[in-house]
Amino acid sequence: MRQLREDRGLTLKYIASYLGVEFSTLARYERAEWPFRRDHVIALLDVYGVYDDPARSLLVDLAQNAWRINQWTPATGPAEESGNGDAMVVDAWWVQQRAEELWIYANLLVPEVVQARDYAQAVIAHRAQKQPLVDKLIRQLTERQQALEEDKKPPTRLEILIEEPALHRPVGGRLVLQQQLQHLARLVEQRPHINVRVLPTRIGWHPGLDGTFTVCQMQRPYPPVALVHHLDGQLIIEADAAQRYKDAFDKLREVSLSPSESTALIATLADPEDTSSPAA
Repeated sequence: MRQLREDRGLTLKYIASYLGVEFSTLARYERAEWPFRRDHVIALLDVYGVYDDPARSLLVDLAQNAWRINQWTPATGPAEESGNGDAMVVDAWWVQQRAEELWIYANLLVPEVVQARDYAQAVIAHRAQKQPLVDKLIRQLTERQQALEEDKKPPTRLEILIEEPALHRPVGGRLVLQQQLQHLARLVEQRPHINVRVLPTRIGWHPGLDGTFTVCQMQRPYPPVALVHHLDGQLIIEADAAQRYKDAFDKLREVSLSPSESTALIATLADPEDTSSPAA
């Protein structure tokens, strides 16, 4: 909305007066600190000359749904339409792309953001049966990894906690797993913004046993957003509920191995000559 106003050469003061709101209110709208009201968006689209039906409908739908919290996004790609016809405001990738840090807890698999291609293909092939869709999802994943790694300056900081059994699970076969572990070891060694810790098998109950989740640490003043992973997609958790996942991650970090211990363990498991390696 700010881009539309600026493209038309209109000032905040003029538009605030047109809407009958305070200057500071409109500024907060445009900084995404407050969601736009639907009637305000409709009025502004008239002023900005946005009459194209798809573009106008999208912006009006976003305004209508921006007050909602906690959404589901499907596993097989970006959200398009929810079952009741309401447009999704965001999808999980949209949130991750805008986060300053991603805190990822993975209990079953190596997380997507650090998956090697063959490992990712083995995972995706079990979720999407048709090869064209597998190829599409692999391409999307590669692009997203590059977006977090190469297209952002500075790159998104990754804090990753992985359950030790995930490092032994031969997804795609033992050779694919070995290559994945070697890939993970290289990333940790070469990318200072990637920090990996392992939760050893000896740990008993802990707050991650209910399943995989990601905490997106957003740029201030925005609060964290949690992504809860399940078979059919991801649930986007906002507001106070997201804080529970942030607290859970902090507790998991306390019982995990240190970064150096974790790196040493991953390197050992990735070594095909080591008898304790899953590839041995």
